[in-house]
Amino acid sequence: MKKRIIIAGFGDTGLLVAVHLKKHYDIIGISAKPCLVSGQELGTRLTQPETWKQNYLMRFGRYRHLDGVKTIHGTIETVDAHTQAVTVKLADGSNVVETYDILVIASGVTNGFWRNNRLQSLDDIESGLTQAASQLSNADKVAIIGGGATGVSVASNVKELHPGKRVHLFYSQSQPLPGYHPRVRSRIEQRLKTQGVQLHPYHRAEIPDGFTCEDFTNSPLEWSSGQQTFHADLTLWAVGKLTPNSGFVPEDMLNEKGFVNADEYLRVPGYNNVFTVGDIAASDPNRSSARNAGFMTVAHNIAAVLEGKPKTMKRFKATRFRWGSILGVQKEGMRVFTPQGFSVRVPRSIVKTVLFPFFVRRVIYRGVNAEK
Repeated sequence: MKKRIIIAGFGDTGLLVAVHLKKHYDIIGISAKPCLVSGQELGTRLTQPETWKQNYLMRFGRYRHLDGVKTIHGTIETVDAHTQAVTVKLADGSNVVETYDILVIASGVTNGFWRNNRLQSLDDIESGLTQAASQLSNADKVAIIGGGATGVSVASNVKELHPGKRVHLFYSQSQPLPGYHPRVRSRIEQRLKTQGVQLHPYHRAEIPDGFTCEDFTNSPLEWSSGQQTFHADLTLWAVGKLTPNSGFVPEDMLNEKGFVNADEYLRVPGYNNVFTVGDIAASDPNRSSARNAGFMTVAHNIAAVLEGKPKTMKRFKATRFRWGSILGVQKEGMRVFTPQGFSVRVPRSIVKTVLFPFFVRRVIYRGVNAEK
């Protein structure tokens, strides 16, 4: 009888763990969504929602290596590590209990309306995409709070597609993109200036009491850093107010901020059969196992444990600096920045004909069926 692996959270990372383990194990994926809803590329998600959906919103049934994988549309209520069981609240309100040999916690974080753990239908997700894009499109003066990759991506993409809009980017440091290589920060800063984005360094917004930063606002902006009140038609809050989706995780598995503790093998200390990966995992200062092939490390180490070869487990290797595309697909293609501060430009024609259809769908996800 095959060993059973439960993956708590079926976003990009959790799904990839399943893809790489499905052949030899019985896998159950638990997701608050009935499909993959990527948290990547908010800039293109808001400015080109139909194009974004082609690559970042996909029904689980389209992934060939999920054939035979059981997906449960629901949210995990509790984990009982002693009995090796999870209780799941289904979309219809009923509960179901599933047991495991290995548990993978890949439940991610809540960070604005684009990354959340709310139980949603496909109609809910698609209507939300349309509504957010429409709100942004109808605003003439846009304020974006936060200089991370999300805020920068939105500012650049809005200005690129709507050059007549007044776009203001506010951030607390001297340059945007903290955590990225200095060369990357300077290069993107210059691009934003060239595009006409108004940059406002050293601004720290006052977040209204009780506000979770999950909605657009249009109220005057106040600054704890002392600047004058700012008025915009629409404000996007991308302040990095991350809330780990860990309410179901036993407290002894969590650090003081609510993220899941991870050792060098992405295993939860004290639990030989519990692993964690992605934004929820406290793997390194940047919690970077969502990148850097964290899913491959977890998949390899799970197989090592289940095959009785724990000494063959691999250590997760984090990079010093964050890396990635940052801005998504542009007119000239996609530029991917490396941890060393350099970049590689993939021409738009190659993005459309090779990068997504071949490298992403066939190599990384090991095959995706065409939409029916």
